[in-house]
Amino acid sequence: MTAPFGARLAAAMDDHGPLCVGIDPHAGLLEAWGLPDDAAGVREFGLRVVEAVGGRVAAVKPQAAFFERHGSRGVAALEDVIAAAKAAGTLVVVDAKRGDIGSTMDAYAEAFLRDGSALAGDALTVSPYLGFGSLAPAVDLALSSGRGLFVLCLTSNKEGHEVQHARTLTAEGVPAGPSVAATMAAHAADLNAGADPMGSIGLVVGATVGDAAGRTGTDLTAVNGPLLAPGVGAQGGGGAELTAVFGTARGQVLASSSRGVLRAGPDVAALRRAADEASAEARAALRG
Repeated sequence: MTAPFGARLAAAMDDHGPLCVGIDPHAGLLEAWGLPDDAAGVREFGLRVVEAVGGRVAAVKPQAAFFERHGSRGVAALEDVIAAAKAAGTLVVVDAKRGDIGSTMDAYAEAFLRDGSALAGDALTVSPYLGFGSLAPAVDLALSSGRGLFVLCLTSNKEGHEVQHARTLTAEGVPAGPSVAATMAAHAADLNAGADPMGSIGLVVGATVGDAAGRTGTDLTAVNGPLLAPGVGAQGGGGAELTAVFGTARGQVLASSSRGVLRAGPDVAALRRAADEASAEARAALRG
């Protein structure tokens, strides 16, 4: 049986540093790289990133939306990028942020987490805002197949606090219970209990959210799982910011950098140098 995602990710972070390189072929970057804004362009973009960083970073994170906007050929391009990263021995976090209920969530889980699916990486980003329990099909399939999830928890978009910082209701219907973010983190902690070195149900926590974890009572260390941190590098998440956000949970952080690495392209050697530099910076900031 495949080793659990949490254990595989911990080993990859030890070997290569705690960096995840985003693969975000949006129109502006495609133009900057001299590539067409079509399925062939996003395929070439993704494969070039994998060529540059495969086997050198802990994980890559293709953003599904940038491929899906080109229809079936774009989805086929995403499948090719996932396959190439796997062939390079690099973990793949498919950033699709799926979330729904019942049979629809079952179908999303089958698409992105089932053995044999061309869209299945090693982990999937998911949205829990129909209730954490709605993620059960994805949780069950991820854990049974040795894959993982990253559950949106404290995101860095300016609207995120409207839901994530809100307080849940007490039994009497008063909004004085734990914050929504704290509740999501507690559910993840329950699923990761006893895992060593860490569990496979992680959270997405923006690298630039400041003291949001403390203000919302969200115990990131107790999650005992990976913390995917978008916003490192170009978006302003440096060493000081990472310390403020994660505190004693810094060792669990998988720092995600997209623009900070991708703007070095299209040259493969330049991309590789940028990724090496970002990985060294993330290791210094998170592990000392």
